[in-house]
Amino acid sequence: MIRRRVELAAGGPSDLFDLIEAGSAGRVADALAGLAEQRRRALGVELTDWVRTRRPVLWGPGRGTALAVAAVGCLPTAAQAAALLARRGVTIDGERAARLVRATAADRGVAWLPDLARRLAGKLARDTWVEHWRFVAALLPADAEPPGDRFVELWVRSLAWPERHRGAPVPLPDRLRADPLLPALLPRLFEIDGLGASMTFDEIVSNRQDRRPVVLSAALAQLAAEGVVARTALLDGAVGRLLRGDRPVALRAFTTLLDQLQPTTDEVAARATDYLRLLADAPAPVATVAQKALRELPDLELEALLDTSREVLLRPDKTLVRGQLAWLDRLARRHRDRAAEIAEVIAVAVDHPAVDLRDRATALAARHGLAPVAGGPARTAPRGDDLPHPGPAAPAPAAITDVDELAEEVAALLGTERGGEPLDRILDGVVRLAATDGPRLRAALAPVLARRHWSWATDPHWDPCSLSGLVGEVLEAAGEPRPAAPQPGRWAALLAALRRPDRSAAQPELVTTDPRLNAPHALLRARIVEIGHHLGEPGHPGLLAAPTSTDGALDPLALLERLTELGGREPWHWDLTQALLRLPPGVDDALAGKAEALGTAGGDRLAAWLRAGGLPDPVQRVVTLAPRARRKGYDWEHDQLPARRVAVELRPPAGYDDRYGLLTADPPPLHTEPRTWARLWPSLLPHHRGVVAAYVLPEVAAAADMDQRDGAPVLPLLADCGGAGGAAVDLALAYGLGARHGADRVAALDALLALAGAGRLDAAGVGGRLGELVAGQAVKLTRAVEPLRDAATVGAPLTVWRLLAAALPPLLAAGAPPRGLPDLLTLATETATATGVRLGVPGLAEVAARGGSTRLVTEARRLHRALADG
Repeated sequence: MIRRRVELAAGGPSDLFDLIEAGSAGRVADALAGLAEQRRRALGVELTDWVRTRRPVLWGPGRGTALAVAAVGCLPTAAQAAALLARRGVTIDGERAARLVRATAADRGVAWLPDLARRLAGKLARDTWVEHWRFVAALLPADAEPPGDRFVELWVRSLAWPERHRGAPVPLPDRLRADPLLPALLPRLFEIDGLGASMTFDEIVSNRQDRRPVVLSAALAQLAAEGVVARTALLDGAVGRLLRGDRPVALRAFTTLLDQLQPTTDEVAARATDYLRLLADAPAPVATVAQKALRELPDLELEALLDTSREVLLRPDKTLVRGQLAWLDRLARRHRDRAAEIAEVIAVAVDHPAVDLRDRATALAARHGLAPVAGGPARTAPRGDDLPHPGPAAPAPAAITDVDELAEEVAALLGTERGGEPLDRILDGVVRLAATDGPRLRAALAPVLARRHWSWATDPHWDPCSLSGLVGEVLEAAGEPRPAAPQPGRWAALLAALRRPDRSAAQPELVTTDPRLNAPHALLRARIVEIGHHLGEPGHPGLLAAPTSTDGALDPLALLERLTELGGREPWHWDLTQALLRLPPGVDDALAGKAEALGTAGGDRLAAWLRAGGLPDPVQRVVTLAPRARRKGYDWEHDQLPARRVAVELRPPAGYDDRYGLLTADPPPLHTEPRTWARLWPSLLPHHRGVVAAYVLPEVAAAADMDQRDGAPVLPLLADCGGAGGAAVDLALAYGLGARHGADRVAALDALLALAGAGRLDAAGVGGRLGELVAGQAVKLTRAVEPLRDAATVGAPLTVWRLLAAALPPLLAAGAPPRGLPDLLTLATETATATGVRLGVPGLAEVAARGGSTRLVTEARRLHRALADG
């Protein structure tokens, strides 16, 4: 250590940088110990310059911790240290890093660590690593004010990551008791919008199957019982948060907390006004909690309850309304002197949209003395759908020809983990500007690339579809001087690996080796690699494949003009391939003659494509996938795979040479890791909806049968495509309607409405697939009812009725009726009545003829009568 210290004192800074590169934080601290302040500051200047010019941009926990020690040991102010340590990609290793940094600061006599912590806390991002947050938290003084909402959010996330003592996880109540941040941060749990979504984590005890559910609520209730935190503060905080409202998923933590606290009747009575407001206005799960608590009160003011009931009975939430009707029925029998007044309130539900609730309200109102009411909404003349036609796709935005505009678009693309939709326009702009204004382009992109989201720095090994690293390399190479003669290198090797020059009909030209890397995505990868290989060629006018409309389509005349502008220059192979695939299908001999007259290789390819009619529609075959065999030992991935999945196999028409393998596709094996970039695929084949649907189907299905997020946002883009749909589209919509997360179901609903409005939806096909999936327990019916009801409400009752008429037969024939089937029958009755269209439903009469008065039989009888009366 003495030799190292002398080197840093007398020599250059390279030794310090070597230690940082190696992640040797302890050795950095030892090497800086005892250095003169003047020498430290000189090293600090070199350190700042080195960090700003260093590539790659990722700093793992080892390097990040070593950098933190060096920054505190060399830089003169907290502001300068924070500027380095708050950079995107720098991660610091928690308590260990804090101990080393505090020791280095004490050795140097630095007193600005609290200021550094506050500055770093202000730069925390939503995706900041938990240990990095722990480093910042450890440097804050015990009496410091919470630095901001993001700090509190990361505190909650840190609670979900158990600390361990001798290998065993420390229970959350024990961690909270010892947490110095608890008094300051606990009240903030009830103040920050959306925070509740992060509070519903489970605590893993030993493995993924052994866990304590929603552990934070239970831990807070336990601490309240022990007197560590005030019970009143938790009750008031939870109720106040529910009153202010939030997304339903964010409110769940607070309803769970109330359930754990088990408020007494006195505690509920003291907050009765708030509970009544929740019953009237809060989302259904919250209102149900309030309803349950209020029903236990012996002396609730009847006038206030009746006023609230008038609002509750107008709500669309059937379970809530049904419970309120039962409550009012009980009150009318208890308060005979006010039964008529209560019956008038019950009669509010006579106009409820749900048939069964209308009938129930009518019967109860009559039972308690109100004259029979003509219930139900006024019948209207039979009608079909009332949906706007989506119209043609809008023209694509103008090409990017300005360096500053390109820098803004790149910053938007690289600023978050997910993205990719504007990739074509950005790559086209990069090609144009690299050919004409390379130095300015490089200067404009450098700061944008330095601030990119960490996920754009490299491609994760587990995701063969990731393009982040490739796109990042292309952008980093933009503006670099191009050698006079082509040099063999990585781009050339990658490009050669993606193309099979000596091919046969049995071997497509486009090479795909990983079964998870499908042909459209391999084409996208080939295009990006090709751009990297040719980037900077002088005078290049831009990409041939740049779309002319927002759905990814390309006008044939525009392609002809671009080939003409290209002149005798050889077109890039994959760029022209993509351009041809974006042309509308069909034979165009006139335009083919003009292309052939160019006398160029590109013109000849275009002419041959136009005379052949483009890419045909493939043959689709529905197949059922089973999970792979279980591996020896603990196979956690196998436990998350669905029991079965329905997918689509593609094959080209007989005699067609599938040159690029786009029409030859076997469904990929079931896998737990979600793939990314699927939202780019519709624009690659904008006239082949069924082909794209077959490729995106695994993503959409995983949103339903594996509860993954963001699998269905591709569906509205799929709806924008032209061409035939077939079974792949029907299955994609059926799976999307049954997705676990609301945003995915909304995306499926948007796609369904767009296709219905354009007259391109096979409602019976979607319904039949949905019924089969639910009957086979691949999709949960309860999830699909809500978007279908929304579709009927916004103007597609006939589409929904045709879909339901096809979905019901396999559901009615199922051995055990699936959950949600009575609600689906209710919706079928409503849409059949509203449209006046009579459709046969095999199996309905048999269910309606069963004895008993279960809700399933009751709703089947209603639908059967409605169809018979029609």
